[in-house]
Amino acid sequence: MKLNYMSRSSTRGIFLSVVLLFSVVLIIFPSNVYGEEISVTSIALEETTVLELTNHSTEEINTLRIWLGSDFNFKSFKTEKGWTGEKNAQGVIIFTSSKVIKPGESVKFGVKTDKPNPGINWKVLDKKDIQIDTGKSIAKDLPAVKNLDPIQSSENTGESIFTESTFRIVPEKPNVGSTIRVTGDNFGSLQEFDFYIDVKKIGSFETDKDGHFMTTMKIPENQNADRVDFKIKNKNGEEKKISLRLDVIDNRIPDSSNTPLTFKGIPNIIHRGDFLEIFGTAEPGSGVTIEIHGPDNEIIRTRTAETDNKGNWKLEPLLVPLDRPFGKYIGIISDGRQEVLGNWTLESDKKIIIIPTSLKFDQGKTIKFNGTALPNIPIELILEDPFGKEVASDIIQVDESGNVKYEYPTTQTTPKGTYTLIATQEKYKEFIYAGVGQLPTIPVNLEFDKLNYKTSDSAIITLSGKASEIISLLIIDPSDKPKGETVSITLQPDGRGTHTLDLDGYSSGIYTAVVSKGNTKSTEIFSVGLQMGSGEIDINTTKIEYHPGDPVLVLGDTGSNVLLTLTLLDENGKEVKVKETFSNKNGKISESSFRIPSDAKPGLWTLKATSGSNFDNAEINIVTSISEGMAVSVEQGENIPGLGDTIIIKVYGAEQNVDIEIISADGEIIGSLDGIITSAGIIDQLWAIPKDTEPGIYTIKVLTATDSAETTYELK
Repeated sequence: MKLNYMSRSSTRGIFLSVVLLFSVVLIIFPSNVYGEEISVTSIALEETTVLELTNHSTEEINTLRIWLGSDFNFKSFKTEKGWTGEKNAQGVIIFTSSKVIKPGESVKFGVKTDKPNPGINWKVLDKKDIQIDTGKSIAKDLPAVKNLDPIQSSENTGESIFTESTFRIVPEKPNVGSTIRVTGDNFGSLQEFDFYIDVKKIGSFETDKDGHFMTTMKIPENQNADRVDFKIKNKNGEEKKISLRLDVIDNRIPDSSNTPLTFKGIPNIIHRGDFLEIFGTAEPGSGVTIEIHGPDNEIIRTRTAETDNKGNWKLEPLLVPLDRPFGKYIGIISDGRQEVLGNWTLESDKKIIIIPTSLKFDQGKTIKFNGTALPNIPIELILEDPFGKEVASDIIQVDESGNVKYEYPTTQTTPKGTYTLIATQEKYKEFIYAGVGQLPTIPVNLEFDKLNYKTSDSAIITLSGKASEIISLLIIDPSDKPKGETVSITLQPDGRGTHTLDLDGYSSGIYTAVVSKGNTKSTEIFSVGLQMGSGEIDINTTKIEYHPGDPVLVLGDTGSNVLLTLTLLDENGKEVKVKETFSNKNGKISESSFRIPSDAKPGLWTLKATSGSNFDNAEINIVTSISEGMAVSVEQGENIPGLGDTIIIKVYGAEQNVDIEIISADGEIIGSLDGIITSAGIIDQLWAIPKDTEPGIYTIKVLTATDSAETTYELK
């Protein structure tokens, strides 16, 4: 998460006022021989501390790590522009920047703790993550100084405008004489403010208990069409402002008959956990406001949006919370001149209700999902990346509570985009979306009612995507040529649809269905006229020993275009997963959808392939414990567009997050990662191989404060 700290001038003012008014005693505990190379000084007021790191060494600093004693906790932090901060699970705040601190330079950070006068431990690293210096900084507690703490709220300082206070104008290109909406966040709670254009006051408003406001203002008819400052001022004369250019209203009477006020994206029936993309039309260049009223007629959400030059608008994606009351809801959309009402009902007939803890996760964070499913029944969870590739999967035994939790750690090189969690339990299936590096969008998906059909059958295709959108369907035949024309299909208001595909005239073979909308597409394979085989089957796996959470690639040989059933059996012979598949025209079997469950019991497991009366088994050994602490293994990953070749580093037996280093044969650290442990106790980390990396033997080293493990990997 990127957080701007404060302006250079305000920071300088804080320090000058403190130095002039008080005598600060700073105690620095240097690490050892580096004691005079790095200084981290601090000024504290109650729970807030401002740190200044100065580089007296000859090295270039890239990272500062700070942590507290066991009796203290960090509550918040701020950084200067260009730096990012992240607090890990152990409570360590890691400040990093793409720009190094060169010798003689300094940088400031602000932190707030749960108790006053903390002793702050620190560690400084260079751009290769090699430690330069470490120590501890303690500042004497100072009497209260007004405006020292930019993090404090209005409730304990009397202030009401802060560094993080923001507001915006809707639309962003207002006209002279027009009505605008003004909305803002992170101001003082329950405070009154005045609104100005340059020096002219045009209205007042109050914030709610959360420091949020939304109000309407009218730009005077006699205002000059020029760049102006929109200002929000409190009673002390403090202000926030943004600068925008005012345009002159076009005197021509607009023809709004072609762009009526509408909104779409909410079906008549919705459920808890639903992902909604609400959109519509209004007069081009205007703004709209939508209010959502709950069953008791209380306003539960208010959002604003701007129209483009064609009159289209859309809201940021919304999730229906798991605790949203059931009943009837009303949406009121207004453009300031007219209103349109819509209504829908929140019901409870979904069997799988899972949502992400956030719609957007930063790269390097862990994607987390929570929800409920049918109790005491296993659920299969498959996570697909923005390219439709499976990146993780698991089979979880749901207990009697019905609660489901699932996590997937990402790295700084994890591709940005929409990630889809596919949850399947018995005959029920749900698609759940989360974004990495950006808000998610609803992709197009399709499913067939069967894998294999007779030529006399009709295939039923189930489709999903955005509400009421038009998608294209194309069938590719076994020779990789289009089978017939592209078909356009309009989805229903709930984003779902079905299409019946007549298979009359289809020859025996394997086909691919492709649905697309713009640059988004999804594919699914189905077969026509395939039969059970009469020849021998020979299957195997790429490894003999597996750990919980490992993917399993099944390879083999049999007759060409033969239907098969693959079954994974646990150590007691109980079915874990059954998958229908087929061999290709050369008789090759390749199936990568199997994965060892995260709660797998140790022992000899079996993969069974059957086709008619023919079968073959492959045995695999499941190992669930590491006898001597941590262990690490490395697999070849996929070539990911934008990242290139990758490897997958897996750590077993860790009890906490780890540091991972990739070291060349000459001892140089060419890569480092934070290994994030999952709820299953496994660390599964992707590393993108730099393009200029030379072939050779590399050491992958895993470290914690009390344990370490390493292995080697040959890069060819």
